[in-house]
Amino acid sequence: MAPKRDLLPGTLDMLVLKTLTAGPLHGYGLALHIKQRSNDVLQVDEGSLYPALQRMRQKGWITAEWKQTPNNQRARYYRITASGRKQLGFRETGFAELLEAIHRVMRSV
Repeated sequence: MAPKRDLLPGTLDMLVLKTLTAGPLHGYGLALHIKQRSNDVLQVDEGSLYPALQRMRQKGWITAEWKQTPNNQRARYYRITASGRKQLGFRETGFAELLEAIHRVMRSV
């Protein structure tokens, strides 16, 4: 069994916002998309996802509305806002800078 990998602070918000650029999704759909796109490396649990979604709603980065899922269940669907797209740009830039800095340190010895 592979060890659980923790996300860097702020990474979950960035992943959720990026996922929502493709269109609205409910919480389970978001978690599943992230898991599948990362080849099962990143697994977002409900205890992290739903507080993050609530926080992003309060900041105005996403909106939510209740809808029926394809299998006829009621679920809250999330959609990225213009403010969320702007925030995503900031997060992507900061994350790229962080990764480059880590790579420089790792290659230095």
